[in-house]
Amino acid sequence: MQICIVCREPTDKYKCRKCLERYCSLSCYKKHINSTECQACETPSCEPLTGDQNEDNEPTIYTPFSTEDTVAPEKLQQLAHSEGLKNLLYNPHLRNFLKAIDVAPNAWKAMQAAMQEPLFIEFADECLKIVEPSSEDEKV
Repeated sequence: MQICIVCREPTDKYKCRKCLERYCSLSCYKKHINSTECQACETPSCEPLTGDQNEDNEPTIYTPFSTEDTVAPEKLQQLAHSEGLKNLLYNPHLRNFLKAIDVAPNAWKAMQAAMQEPLFIEFADECLKIVEPSSEDEKV
């Protein structure tokens, strides 16, 4: 477990894209990139956030890259409006699975374990209904 560069709390959640220091939250990220501790912040992706920027823009550990499996941001936004997903996420067991996968050192193994759990499969199926809806041909 690493230590947040700002608040000194244990974290493995996020890493600055430029200087690779660990931080634990959006507020710590904002403080970090506005400080002199972030030495490598020389590009627009690491510029200080302004007050009107949304928390949804919080960076992640990995820089996004496109593959054949990459889901379009518009589709991901649709997940936020799914009543089925919202209802599933009331379950603390599912939320714990998702948190464990998010911070797992081996995401592939964590996903394999989660896919053995019926609740997680239900969650994944609900996501796929939105992200990759089946066509009429597949229903026949």
